[in-house]
Amino acid sequence: MGILRVVAAAALVLALTGCASKFKSYDGPEVTRIVVHKSARVMYLMHHDQVLTRHRIDLGFAPEGAKRAEGDGRTPEGRYYIDRRNPRSRYYLSLGISYPNARDIQVARAAGASPGGDIFIHGKASPFPWAREDWTWGCIAVTNREMRDIYAMVKLGTPIDIYP
Repeated sequence: MGILRVVAAAALVLALTGCASKFKSYDGPEVTRIVVHKSARVMYLMHHDQVLTRHRIDLGFAPEGAKRAEGDGRTPEGRYYIDRRNPRSRYYLSLGISYPNARDIQVARAAGASPGGDIFIHGKASPFPWAREDWTWGCIAVTNREMRDIYAMVKLGTPIDIYP
């Protein structure tokens, strides 16, 4: 009976340690803005005009041009905000981007389409054997290691500017 308790306690400690490693804390300068340059495949976390971190990114599988409709494989362009956090994301961790905005909805409706939604900054599902450059459906993807840092650093309401 004593060995069973020791094994159970060890399993609990290992499980909690594994969960804790996914979530980091951050006490550095506030991320006041996220800047994405799609053509350069780069994302910056900014504190005003100071670059805090730089990340190589993957985009939607059709990266040229702004997102116009659901399923087009494009990453949106424009100013959005981080509007939700998903600690149980299929893609490790994720931060929701406030796409679509009123203009995105108007453009899609004018074309007789739905604008879609569920655009995120996220990590990669594991295992992810078929992942290649620009593999998402319009999201911004980074490594899981980077996503742990980004998830800790970025707060809800942070603006994100996505440029061509």
